[in-house]
Amino acid sequence: MPELSHGRRMLVLAICCMSLLIVSLDNTVLNVALPSLQRELDASTSGLQWTIDAYTLVLASLLMLAGSTADRIGRRRVFMSGLVVFTLGSLLCSLAPDLNWLVVFRMVQAVGGSMLNPVAMSIITNTFTDPRERARAIGVWGAVVGLSMAAGPLVGGLLVDSVGWRSIFWVNLPVGIAALLLTWRFVPESRAPRARRPDPVGQVLVIALFGSLTYAIIEAPHGGWGSTAPFAALALTALLALLFYEPRRTEPLIDLRFFRSAPFSGATVIAMSAFAALGGFLFLSTLYLQNVRGLSAMEAGLWMLPMAVPTFLCAPLSGRLVGSRGPRLPLVIAGGAMTVSGLLFALFEAETSNASLLAGYVLFGIGIGFVNAPITNTAVSGMPRDQAGVASAVASTSRQLGQTLGVAVLGAVLAAGVGASSYAERFVTASRPGWWILAACGAVVLTLGVVTTGAWARATAEGAARRLRGEDQRPRRTEVDA
Repeated sequence: MPELSHGRRMLVLAICCMSLLIVSLDNTVLNVALPSLQRELDASTSGLQWTIDAYTLVLASLLMLAGSTADRIGRRRVFMSGLVVFTLGSLLCSLAPDLNWLVVFRMVQAVGGSMLNPVAMSIITNTFTDPRERARAIGVWGAVVGLSMAAGPLVGGLLVDSVGWRSIFWVNLPVGIAALLLTWRFVPESRAPRARRPDPVGQVLVIALFGSLTYAIIEAPHGGWGSTAPFAALALTALLALLFYEPRRTEPLIDLRFFRSAPFSGATVIAMSAFAALGGFLFLSTLYLQNVRGLSAMEAGLWMLPMAVPTFLCAPLSGRLVGSRGPRLPLVIAGGAMTVSGLLFALFEAETSNASLLAGYVLFGIGIGFVNAPITNTAVSGMPRDQAGVASAVASTSRQLGQTLGVAVLGAVLAAGVGASSYAERFVTASRPGWWILAACGAVVLTLGVVTTGAWARATAEGAARRLRGEDQRPRRTEVDA
């Protein structure tokens, strides 16, 4: 990629952030619409889970493929293709005749979305080469997540109450078209110096792992663990096959040598934990506010602001802290705030008091606001620039997989606790184990934020980077793809 002026770099950042806005906005808007979907389409709890998880599951399954493909054939080209597919998928979602078709069209959306965020992050990484400037750019990127969380519930609530749930997908159309035209005009093409070959076997194993695991978790409360045991076994088999197969490829879909870097491995687990908490938090909060408290979609959106506004305000501050002091402090703040928030609900039933509910939302918003920038920065820092797409795709995959599992696990816990009763009767008691899980996720973020950001961790990152840069000179001992 040619060296760009400061103004052109800022424009590229803005265009990339537009793609993040529509992808992130889509999830927050949809969460507010869940009760309306439930009533109009007669959806069960598992049906609601699938409207969210079908999207995040496909995203998680295809992000690494999209990242490596963009590095190979051109990031701008893949990014523009993603904008076209995502915008078309949004239109189809607004026309879905029933829940099953909505789930299918959400998957189409996700195919496009998989070509956006990791590729956009790769474009940003290769545009902002100075570490401090890149950290600030990633902070802006994280602020867009906060903006989507702030605007999503309000925009979604207004649209659902005034027009209906189908209108929430219309928001993506003008933004997607504008981003497509701006990308065509202003974003330069870039690709990795040496193309990586596709890994179809690894891709199939990833899809089998993520899909079967999610299905087993979501459907277990309804069909029993006996009926979902084969899917759990398939997930385990796919995982073991990945661990056996990928190290033996010269150019694997998932280069396991990345995980020899303690900061990279820590960022991966932190991303899964933080976004599992986010997915579960949004799912439980939306159902509680509308189905238990009886609020309208707009009123529920207003109640979500105490979480969304701190996320928006803390994200750029987190980026500046990462640039000036490193990732440890933001991760400690994030993990601590998320843990205390979860404990407020688990120990003190924060839902039953407006003051404690407000405090829980504010703390969780602070946690999510601080966590995103150090995840992204740590995942790509120290890695060879020609593998930035793959590295950022693994980080993005961890976020989406975490959100998928968060909705699946907490939805399953809620469904098992509520049983045949109504939400109003059993919600607070049934959701308590879910809040304990969220508190545990925060504790993981806090612990790994300390452990994987010290001198020892940085030394492992340097060693992993040296191994990756020496790939051309040291071929693998075993070749299964020769």
